[in-house]
Amino acid sequence: MLMIILAWVSIFFTIILAPPKHLWTLVTAQGFFVMFMAVIWFFIQDFTFMTPFFFIDKISGPLAALTCWLFPLTMLASQSKMYLEPINRQRSYIANSTFLQLTTLLAFTSSDLMMFFIFFEATLIPTMIIITRWGAQERRLEAGMYLAFYTMLGAVPLLIWLIKFYTDHGYLFPILTQTLSTTQEISNYQGLFWTICNTAFLVKLPMYCLHLWLPMAHVEAPIAGSMVLAGTLLKLGGYGILRTAPMLQDSTLNQTLFIMLIAILGILATALLCLRQTDLKSLIAMSSVSHMNLVIAAVLISTQWSYSGAMVTMIAHGLTSSALFCLANTAYERTNSRTMILLRGALIILPLASAWWLLIILFNMAAPPSINFMGELFILTAVFSWSPLTFLIIAMNLIFTTAYTIFMFWSTQRGPMPTHLKTLYPFQTREHILLYLHIMPTLLLMLKPELIFF
Repeated sequence: MLMIILAWVSIFFTIILAPPKHLWTLVTAQGFFVMFMAVIWFFIQDFTFMTPFFFIDKISGPLAALTCWLFPLTMLASQSKMYLEPINRQRSYIANSTFLQLTTLLAFTSSDLMMFFIFFEATLIPTMIIITRWGAQERRLEAGMYLAFYTMLGAVPLLIWLIKFYTDHGYLFPILTQTLSTTQEISNYQGLFWTICNTAFLVKLPMYCLHLWLPMAHVEAPIAGSMVLAGTLLKLGGYGILRTAPMLQDSTLNQTLFIMLIAILGILATALLCLRQTDLKSLIAMSSVSHMNLVIAAVLISTQWSYSGAMVTMIAHGLTSSALFCLANTAYERTNSRTMILLRGALIILPLASAWWLLIILFNMAAPPSINFMGELFILTAVFSWSPLTFLIIAMNLIFTTAYTIFMFWSTQRGPMPTHLKTLYPFQTREHILLYLHIMPTLLLMLKPELIFF
């Protein structure tokens, strides 16, 4: 594991020393080397590894592999726009993106929960820099402030609880917290205690009502920021809830029913809001909120099936949502607009790109036999065993998801070409490789989905 971290750190030397002409080529090639080395090592270890500094199991392993996989893809996606900037700004951008994904990897693999908290909060700094410095829109500073305040306010009770837990027990190692369910004291207001301790994670996921920062951050962020946000940063919240679950009292669903109701409302409300969006990136961001609220509902049920469904959904969403942002970026680079009515008619000009749109949209709406479908099937099975009425309510999300997904495809691909567009450049090989590398692991996991089961 230390070799993988050192390989990541060596990318910073490449960023500083690489000649301007070959900067992107060298960084992307080194990123692919580190990615393949890390993913192969994770599979050789069978997602089980423990040292005093690093801890990998079935919760953190798939998410750490996803983080490594997405790094070179962010470099591929960023090249066309960033290549036009001065060389020092290009180096700063690559360094920020590398640091962001390195801190995310360290957060997923930390063996101590206080170190996890430090890296969890450290991801805020490069994210803010990427959004506020390289964001394309005028509200990027406001988006950075939203992100900072939501994240920091949620982190305060989590930090207090971790310090209190260490004071009482003398350790914060995840491997030792598995035995705590039989030794915890019973206290009043367990549901409120669970909510306060997990506020930082509910903000990061984000839960409906705490989600206002996410659409704004996605809309303002450059492509690498959107890919990392959708791919791995949101998953830090789900990972945190799963990791700290044994340390909290076994709160029954009756005590956290209010959070469950908000999550169910969020699943349906954000799916309906997607049908009213005119901005393509905003629609994809809202769909992320809907999927992550489904993960919150699964985690609250706290069964083996729901945990497996939550993990599969997070991995599947990380790949699918990142691919959707890449497609939105390819349209934006050619039209300088994210308004869907101005992007219509692409099927006539770019038929192969439309094939990518169709394939990724089928994954997003969880069409069988995709792993997205498998994750939602596990979660809905767990929900049905808990409450058939709740299952019927959440099942409406399948209709709404299909509706807004087809709406997104129809709005961007069908219809007449806008008259103001005189030139549309064909897809580059780089963009086909980028989308293929998003879809390939999704297809491979369909053959062996037990790799990412909880």
